[in-house]
Amino acid sequence: MNTAVLEAKAADFDVEDVEYLRHGDKPLLARIFKPRGAGPFPAMVECHGGAWCMSDRTTERLRHEYMASHGVVSIALDFRSGTEAPYPASVQDINYAVRWAKLHARELKTRPDLIGLSGQSSGGHLAMLVAMRPHDPRYAAIALPAGSPAEDASVRCVIMSWPVINPLSRYRHAKRALQGPNPAEWPKSIIGRHDSYWQNEANMAEGNPTMALERGEKVLTPPAVWYQAQGDIVHDYKDIESSFDGNEPQRFCAAYAKAGGSIALEYIDIERKAGSSPDLSQCGPMFGRMVEFIERHVRV
Repeated sequence: MNTAVLEAKAADFDVEDVEYLRHGDKPLLARIFKPRGAGPFPAMVECHGGAWCMSDRTTERLRHEYMASHGVVSIALDFRSGTEAPYPASVQDINYAVRWAKLHARELKTRPDLIGLSGQSSGGHLAMLVAMRPHDPRYAAIALPAGSPAEDASVRCVIMSWPVINPLSRYRHAKRALQGPNPAEWPKSIIGRHDSYWQNEANMAEGNPTMALERGEKVLTPPAVWYQAQGDIVHDYKDIESSFDGNEPQRFCAAYAKAGGSIALEYIDIERKAGSSPDLSQCGPMFGRMVEFIERHVRV
């Protein structure tokens, strides 16, 4: 078999919660959505959004169910929140989760070479950061159990939905919006969550996929796709401090391509209003396009 198994139509799947990591007396769970059948299936390690400080493995359930019903193992993660542990704690958990998934690939009905990363909003940022720096010793600081085979956190592809790809520019964008006339409500909570997770602007610049590329940092660039909702001023905006002639999605994609990566930017017919989560039941063909992307790129 030279490609992973992808079912052409919706099929049954099973769901279970598994402890993949523990910090002290606190377990971190992964909710595993597994297609029925022998596989091997492609698998996506899924990173939830929530401005690094909110939500959990259950909040983007519709996407996980769609993936599993169309032949993709969806590994929806809990990871340390920015309200309890700042950067890079969640990055360490996700890096570990990719290695854990490779170690347990047979039980997950996949193979180590069929695993990708996916995330929404801040989860999209985390997915891309882990994919670009899979060998960073800070991110890979949590060892697999003693005696385990060596695994790394490199992945076959990355899927992002409206990621906070440039935390520093988004932080300053929110601050400017708050300081303007008739300030909106959305910047208030965003600024606080940035502060909680990142602690300072230096960290926002360092753990920053856009700026890493523009600095010329040597990173991995697996095939990637960015799905962007319409009217989304929280993720799709012009950084006035940048000389790039375009918004942040176009800026990142241009830098990624310049570094040798293949990335597509696809706008979808769903409105994303500032300060509210998008209704994933209204995202049209986005999930189907995600499955098609996986089918093209997750190959032996």
